[in-house]
This record gives sequence, C-alpha cells and structure tokens, in this order.
Amino acid sequence: MSDIAVAALLAGTVLLASTISVELGLSVALIELLGGVIAGNAFHLDVPGWLSFLGSFAGILLTFQAGAEVDVVQLRREWRASLSIGLVSFFAPFLTVALLAYYGLDWSRRQAEIGGLALSTTSLAVVYAVLVETGLNRELVGKRLMSATSVTDIATVAGLTILFVKPTLWIVPFALASFALIAGLPRIATWFFARYGNRVIEPEIKLVFAALFLLMWLGSRANSQAALPAFVLGLAMSSFYVSYRAEQNRMRVVSFAFLTPFFFLKGGMSVSTAALWANLGILGVLFAGKMVPKLAGVYPLARKYTAPHAGFTTLLMSTGLTFGTITSLYGLNAHIIDRTQFSLLISVVVLSAIVPTAIAQRFYQPERQEHRDLTAPVPPAARGG
Repeated sequence: MSDIAVAALLAGTVLLASTISVELGLSVALIELLGGVIAGNAFHLDVPGWLSFLGSFAGILLTFQAGAEVDVVQLRREWRASLSIGLVSFFAPFLTVALLAYYGLDWSRRQAEIGGLALSTTSLAVVYAVLVETGLNRELVGKRLMSATSVTDIATVAGLTILFVKPTLWIVPFALASFALIAGLPRIATWFFARYGNRVIEPEIKLVFAALFLLMWLGSRANSQAALPAFVLGLAMSSFYVSYRAEQNRMRVVSFAFLTPFFFLKGGMSVSTAALWANLGILGVLFAGKMVPKLAGVYPLARKYTAPHAGFTTLLMSTGLTFGTITSLYGLNAHIIDRTQFSLLISVVVLSAIVPTAIAQRFYQPERQEHRDLTAPVPPAARGG
C-alpha cells in the first residue's frame, strides 16, 4: 500500500477507536493499540517511515505530559508513601520478570532487562484517567496514587537510560541542554506565554515542541534516550501549568487528537498475532511475573498509607500501558528484542491495563468525598498504622 493509503486506513482506525472508547468507557490508547494489532496483521502492513517518526516524537511528548501531570507539592508532602509504594512497585516486578526471562525463558541479559523494565511500569495515563473520571483526583487516595505512580515511572525511565545508554561525546551537550531546559524553560515560559500566548497559532505549544525535538536530536547523537530529561522537564513545568490550565488543555488536544494515536498504532502494528498463539504459555508466565509481585509488594504498603482503599490502590498500581509500550518499542527498534518477544511484552502490557482496572472499578471503587481537606494530616487509623 502507498503511504497515503496507509495514512487513510490508520486515520479511519483512529476515528473508530475514539468512538469505541466513548461507547465502552475504556482508555482510547488501549483501543488504538488493539486497532494497530488488527490493522497490521489483517493488511500485513509494515511500519512506514513517517509513522515511525511521528510515533517516536509522540512517545517523548507523552513522557513530557506524564511529568507535567504530577502534583509536585503533593509528591513532596507525601514523599514517604510515594517513595515506598512507587519503588516497591518498580523493583518487585522488574527483578521477578528479569530473572524469569533470563533463567526460565533463556533470554539474553539485555533482553531480560528490557522485559523487566517494560513490565515494571504503572500506567500514569490509566491511573490519571480513572481518577479524573471518578473525581478521585481531588481526594487524598488519588493524590497519593498519582505521586506513587510518578515514582515508579521515574524509576523505569531512569533504568532504561542507565542500563542501555552507550554515550558518545555528544553526551556532554545533551546533558548541558537537558539541565538548561529543565532549569530555564519554566522561567522563559512565564515571559513567553504572557507575551505570545492566547493566539490561534499557539506559540506556547511550539515552544515545548522545539524543546522536545532538541532533546531528541541531541539524545540520538549521544546514543542515549530523551525520555528521562523529557519526563523531568514535564515535572519542572507542572507547577507552571497550574497557572496555565488552558495551555495544558490545548497541548492535550493537539497530542491526543493527532500525535499519540500514531504512537499506539505503531506499537500495535508491530505485534505478531501468530507469534502470540505460538507462545501462550510464555505469555501467561510473563503476565504472572508482572502481576504477582506487584500485588504482593504493594498491598502491605497500601494498607499502611491508603487504607481503607488498599485494594483499589494496589490494583491501579498494577496497571501498565504508556511506559511499557515505550520501553518495548525501544527494545525492538534497538534490535535488542525480536518481534515475538515484543509481541509478548506488548500483550502483557495491554492485559495489565485492562484486567486490574476493570476489577478495581467494579469491586474496589472508593466513594467520592467532595469537601475533604487534602492538606490535613491523616489520622493513624486511616493510615492503617
């Protein structure tokens, strides 16, 4: 198929995914992933160059936006709960899956590390969507969930950078540019948004895009990844966006209407259904390797910090989607894992987005309390201590 024919097919898939998402109440990212799987396997499509480019940028933009969604003040206030739940949520499945893959599935060390990282994540996109839709993002349990999720995702992105970076001399300008943007962009944005904001041409969005493209270019020259500085840049901008909610919403519109669908479609198109059918046993092992240590590791801490909502917290901390997809795609594009291994990892990521979310919302949904004071100390009984 020609590039324009592929674009027309994928545009229709994106539109269909949006309508299905609204009708079923499921994350549109999840439907787009499944749409990519169906389109790629039904029409035997290869990922064209333009889709690879858009998907790569969309992945970095998603990473930035995830950082921008974090409540930094709440993260500092609840640092003990956030760090303990978030780090256990990362290390328990990372070590379990890596060891299972290396010793049980005969994967190489680097393949096992990619598998561990891909299945260690908690989906900030899924958690955030559930909390906003239910109003729990304004509750203490929701704030703690978001903070703990950000810790898990920071650990995942840091692990990807530390384990797989093979720097060139370009690492120096890459590091300098990263520090300069993280320190300077929030300050520049205050003047820039006041001077050039609120225009139909959206200079504010273009400023962020230019910064992310710079990080991607320098990261590629340094043989590194732009995901970690993009996430930290989002964290640095999160306090700024509190005063510019309209600009953040416009960024979401541009991202979710056009860019991020191609990221998830690209991931889905790389999944081989034939490889999945041939490896259902391995799929079950990897799914258990992610879910069991997540549930067992997080639940005792959730009882201490988020009681009486420990079950809800534990299940949502077990979800995965965006960073699991980003990590798996990195492993595939860097020729660390093959298409079969990628298909298995993406399938586990998708299952982990569906199963615990459905159980949490059906059986463990906390009641919304409109007038709760989030800044007040939590009584010992409420902490479970």
